[in-house]
Amino acid sequence: MTVIKKASPVVVSYQSLLKGEPIPAEKLNEAFGPDSLGIIVVKDLPPHFPKLRLDTLLQATYLSKLPKASLDKLECPEGYYITGWSLGKEKLANDQFDLLKGSYYINCSFYKDPALEGPDKAECEKFKNYPANTTWNKWPNESESEQLEGFQKNCKELIKLIIDVSLKISENCDRYCVENLKNYQDKYLKTIVKESTASKARLLHYYPKPEEDKDEENQDWCGIHCDHSCLTGLTSALFLKEDGDKMEILSSCPDPEAGLYIKNRHGEDVKVDIPVDGLAFQTGASLEQVSNGQFKAVPHYVKGTNMPLISRNTLAVFLQPSLGDKVNETETFAEFSDRVLKGNH
Repeated sequence: MTVIKKASPVVVSYQSLLKGEPIPAEKLNEAFGPDSLGIIVVKDLPPHFPKLRLDTLLQATYLSKLPKASLDKLECPEGYYITGWSLGKEKLANDQFDLLKGSYYINCSFYKDPALEGPDKAECEKFKNYPANTTWNKWPNESESEQLEGFQKNCKELIKLIIDVSLKISENCDRYCVENLKNYQDKYLKTIVKESTASKARLLHYYPKPEEDKDEENQDWCGIHCDHSCLTGLTSALFLKEDGDKMEILSSCPDPEAGLYIKNRHGEDVKVDIPVDGLAFQTGASLEQVSNGQFKAVPHYVKGTNMPLISRNTLAVFLQPSLGDKVNETETFAEFSDRVLKGNH
């Protein structure tokens, strides 16, 4: 039997953050310091969070079941498929195209301005050669499936909540960085979270393994990688048992080995469980670039299960600089993002 090394991330209370209580320096160092996991969990979220999370993540499955013609209309091939629907377009670490999960990407500009579904007209024109980040959102026709009713509303409400929480985390991260990193610009993260028009959310559906494939060797649902955000907000995963048209919501993953793994600062792979009633936030490659490597991105992957018929849904919100923001001496975020995406597709 495989011995799984588990790690317990630092946990803080959202209600305490709302009261303006700072995260103690020792907790921030434990979460993001030189010997940290680079991840923090927030509990005590608003009372409507559990239902909103469940409704939104459940709809990821219903979205994936739309007819192929409908899903094709939601694709954005000119922008590396990171607006709208994507399946089998991204390369994993083994250079194979990823057919194990479907992704639905959402630009988060509506957090800054409810009228926006992407960067504003002037920014889109200025960065027209970077369609991955300038294409506006492509929403499905909710009338195609009664289970998709309220999909756009649910997605936006959950994303807004995650960004609200990340604002409080970013304030504390900024304070930590100013005190511990050289040449760090105060309020850098908070400004990105609040003002960026390039932040993206990714609603993920990891497909179940068919019953006939149950004896095949297990595969990672998602190869090891670092997000190219500054900060990534994550819900806990929703696990389902899917058997044809039958679907059962599971209270947890029935396979103890499956789930999110982080490579810690000592190069060890450790399993991290996000509580159902919590949100996790981890550091990405843009923050590592901006901090000249003083703040490390978190290498992570999702391990699949050998158990048949088990699917996994989750939502990640990538809080990223605006397209014209410099992330290093030579690249704007638009250029940095484009370089990373070219390597993944």
